[in-house]
Amino acid sequence: MSQKANRSALLGRKLGMSQVWDENGYFVPVTLLDVSTNVVTMVKDGEKDGYTAIQLGYGQIDPTKVTKPLAGHFAKAGVTPRRHLVEVRTENAADYTPGQELTAEQFDEGVQVDVTGTSKGKGFAGTIKRWGFKSYRRTHGSHKNERRPGSVGACATPSRILKGKHMAGRMGHDTSTALNLTVVSSDVESGIIAVKGAVPGPKGGIVLIRSAVKGA
Repeated sequence: MSQKANRSALLGRKLGMSQVWDENGYFVPVTLLDVSTNVVTMVKDGEKDGYTAIQLGYGQIDPTKVTKPLAGHFAKAGVTPRRHLVEVRTENAADYTPGQELTAEQFDEGVQVDVTGTSKGKGFAGTIKRWGFKSYRRTHGSHKNERRPGSVGACATPSRILKGKHMAGRMGHDTSTALNLTVVSSDVESGIIAVKGAVPGPKGGIVLIRSAVKGA
């Protein structure tokens, strides 16, 4: 399956986690995603734009808080302003029209999806927490070295620290994708989708839900 072949997509907000019973009587951890207010704001075709894609808008916003270019963009699509926009490449973009509302029925129960979000930021972290380095032994002769990273490179050659060296620094707040999550339930009325397992980001974080590209 190609990376853009007929992929359904929705923007959503992470509401939190819960648990449900499965058919075997076991608790299954699920993440609840609010996918209401999704609307198509633009459709791109191969002849004019060089590729096929749709642009999705999600989340209401005060019309006075959007710039004039964006206000005109939404007016052209015939929709009220949206807070979040994302473009998703798909080969069946011609099946969509600007102003079309998309609901939770995009993903039926049992299908697999990929969920992309921004992971929780952890701030500045040392090498042990950030990269899983092993600490020094806390014994006689080891003075304040327990959590130090150790040598970061040679002296005369190459006389510099190589790019990509694992060191302490900012951790988290990165774009992350959870692959092949199973849709446990899809409620069109409430606009809530429950997927098995955890998805990146904190409560209230914005996520992009797409049809699984790799399959099981």
